[in-house]
Amino acid sequence: MLLSGKYLDFYNEIITFIPEKRIFTDPLHTIAYGTDASFYRLVPKVVVWANNADEVSQILKITSSLSLPVVFRAAGTSLSGQAITDSILLMTSRDWKKININKEASTITMQPSVLGSDANAYLLPYGKKIGPDPASITSAMIAGIAANNASGMCCGTADNSYKTLEAMKIIFHDGSELDTASPQSIKEFKQYHHALVERISALHAEIKANPALHDKIVRKFKIKNTCGYGLNALVDYEDPIDIIAHLMIGSEGTLGFIKEITFRTVPEYKDKASALMIFKNIKDACDAVIVLKTQCKDNVAAAELMDRAGLASVESKEGMPSFLKTLSPTATALLVESRAENDAQLDTNIAIILEKLSHIEPEMPLHFTKDVYEYTKYWKIRKGLFPAVGAVRESGTTVIIEDVAYPIESLADATLELQELFKKYGYNEAIIFGHALDGNLHFVFTQAFEDPKEIQRYEAFMQDVAEQVATKYHGSLKAEHGTGRNMAPFVELEWGNDAYTLMKEIKNIFDPKGLLNPGVIINSDPKAHLKNFKSMPVTDEYIDKCIECGFCEPVCPSNFLTLTPRQRIVSNRYMSTLKNAGDEEAFEAFQALYQYDGVETCATCSLCSLVCPVGIDTGALTKKIRAHQITPTQHKLAGMIANNYGTILGVGSFVLSAVKGVNAVIPDGVMKAMSAGVTALSGNKLPLWTTSLPGGHTFKDSRKLFGMAEKVVYFSSCLNRTMGNPKPKGEEKELDELIIGILEKAGYEVIFPEQLKPLCCGMPFSSKGYKAEGKQKSMELEAALNKASENGKYPILCDMSSCTKTMMEYFDSGLKVHDPIEFIHDSLLDRLTIKQINDPIVIHSICSTRKMGLTEKFEKIARLCSSKVTVPADVTCCGFAGDRGFNYPELNKSALRHLKSSIPSDTKLAFSTGKPCEIGLSEESGLEYRSLFYLLERAIS
Repeated sequence: MLLSGKYLDFYNEIITFIPEKRIFTDPLHTIAYGTDASFYRLVPKVVVWANNADEVSQILKITSSLSLPVVFRAAGTSLSGQAITDSILLMTSRDWKKININKEASTITMQPSVLGSDANAYLLPYGKKIGPDPASITSAMIAGIAANNASGMCCGTADNSYKTLEAMKIIFHDGSELDTASPQSIKEFKQYHHALVERISALHAEIKANPALHDKIVRKFKIKNTCGYGLNALVDYEDPIDIIAHLMIGSEGTLGFIKEITFRTVPEYKDKASALMIFKNIKDACDAVIVLKTQCKDNVAAAELMDRAGLASVESKEGMPSFLKTLSPTATALLVESRAENDAQLDTNIAIILEKLSHIEPEMPLHFTKDVYEYTKYWKIRKGLFPAVGAVRESGTTVIIEDVAYPIESLADATLELQELFKKYGYNEAIIFGHALDGNLHFVFTQAFEDPKEIQRYEAFMQDVAEQVATKYHGSLKAEHGTGRNMAPFVELEWGNDAYTLMKEIKNIFDPKGLLNPGVIINSDPKAHLKNFKSMPVTDEYIDKCIECGFCEPVCPSNFLTLTPRQRIVSNRYMSTLKNAGDEEAFEAFQALYQYDGVETCATCSLCSLVCPVGIDTGALTKKIRAHQITPTQHKLAGMIANNYGTILGVGSFVLSAVKGVNAVIPDGVMKAMSAGVTALSGNKLPLWTTSLPGGHTFKDSRKLFGMAEKVVYFSSCLNRTMGNPKPKGEEKELDELIIGILEKAGYEVIFPEQLKPLCCGMPFSSKGYKAEGKQKSMELEAALNKASENGKYPILCDMSSCTKTMMEYFDSGLKVHDPIEFIHDSLLDRLTIKQINDPIVIHSICSTRKMGLTEKFEKIARLCSSKVTVPADVTCCGFAGDRGFNYPELNKSALRHLKSSIPSDTKLAFSTGKPCEIGLSEESGLEYRSLFYLLERAIS
């Protein structure tokens, strides 16, 4: 994008202190980074990644002097359009995330980019957690959680950001700062911002002198409310500094930037029980909620209401209780959870709850369970409701989730009326669920925005909803999702003129030029919620169901380097829009920009599919794109390689050994420089040499046991047959020899498939888009393994997790192949005597391991074998991605940028289950990663 005028001036100023690689003005990044989870879209002119508070402060000074609007973005999981702009988007870096916990673990201090789930992971050993618990907690950043006053199923109004706030560091519109925990900072702020402080104090006095307004504020914040500003700060506090800090909660980036925040922590009880209570109708369920709220408030942690339409939307999904299909047409569920500091108290809680509800006749008997498996299944019902609507919606439509709260005594009538509104406006797929203890309901429906008649339908529906919630029932139009652009036109309707005037004054006090997130919360346009809708064109079956929530982003290995899965999907949708418009020139230019960020640096690890609410695998889309880009000549070459694979592997082993021999003479630094030069000259087609590059290896038959009753077929992957270990040790056994020795020690006779040399699972081909060639190799291997195992009579062990996963996907005969972790855990531990070693170790679960659900078994094996095990919390996919780490080492480096600092300094041993990953992990950690079998060997006594 070509900049001009003030935006060019802005760019020229910030380029003096922010590296060019963190400033984006091109079409790809402004569109991809400019998207949030809402159904609105604005495209920023400039996107800036900020790494620290000094950069934010300087940027705000510049935007203030140039009178340019600026919007702050954390994770972009907000649903109401509060994190988008057509001006300057300031994104917080994913690495701006230090955490400090005080000695008693009573408070936790966090920088803006800390994920809510990471904060809880740090607090878990202390038996504590943060109060707010939004559904997006694994992807939402703490600054966004606080700025939206996001809550969730358990925190209610007692433990949200507002109620648990201890201190805050704020950067204001002019770049000035305030630390509410520092007397010196407060003194200086009052000195230099005397007028602001005085005006805040005046507002407090004004409300105190207006009993009607005071009482309205108190009443409206008895239930969840994020519609408008948090006027309760002006009622609950007298000190203007306290008021300022609490006004920042829920202000959605319109009053300032949250540089750091300190929360008081709350208990995280381990003893839990849940009951899926099925009542005959909504009235009975809501009557039960009133009982739980008024008579069991100390015994209940959560009560989630789910209407019959919601239950029907998930009843046919895998793992759902069969009784869901038998429920009556009006049945309504309450999912109730109780938590306690010990099991005895938990039993007491359960007894009280059941006794207090005994007068309401349920459709099914009420039953609490402490069984983790059983109650996890119940909670999967609740968590599956939103994605269930998203997964079945018509392509090209948008999923909308609205968020309201009613006084609890009106919940039943209001819910029934909502259902009537769905019928009136033809939203037949709509479902209702929510945090019933707080009167907080979410309703989900699908909407098309391409047709003006559809927009009129949506407008009329939302007007009726607003009148029903705000006027009839005096509820909250936004309970926990924030006002944003979505509800800004209705803030005055809900609050009345006196309170709305107060809110406009607050905005003017903090942001006199109106430059911080303009149009959000305060918006004079009554049609603002009907503008700038996202286009959701039909693009590809792999991604059309994407709701752009952003839950995928934290696990993506390229999230700090180029694009995330959500951003790849947004980019592909935009290319569809260009194509549909017939703009070939713009399409080709955008496609060229996308190649490196979207295609080359996608690890295709598919971890995104594990956290995606609708199961979208963006890696599969990338593989499809790569397949389309392959030329006939490349296919011919791949076919030749597949047909001569054994010979080529032999050559590869020889070359690796030769390179290792050269490295014995030439120092690492010189080798790296030479390799970098050759790689650059080849246009990045030749791989980059690394210090962790293994030498060559030739698979050897080292068997000693024959004629045993117990047999196992051992398939050594082509990479393990060709490569030795990264950073090899002189007397170290090669992997195949070591595995054969362990298997024989466990009493197995080892069988190899015939004609082993050319056998391959097909992954080296399929991952690059060569599907036919990959399938060819897979079929050859399947036939060989069927023969060797006598059609599955004997178990089959593969020594690399990614190959095992590929075989599971490609094999047609149903032949079972065991992963190293699975085989060790299920078949070897009972046959071997394990003696725990005292050496500290670090382990890494590769993506295939995670996708096969073997992470817990891996950790269990590791802890059986070693007394000190580290599992780096900030590492997901290593980013090596087969051989991609040789051609794009920056992907591996970015994905593992926190690895080294996450490993205790006394750790010398490291283990995984995939050769390419072990190379990348070794390179970035400085340790020598080995197969899990090497750990097992050390622990066998």
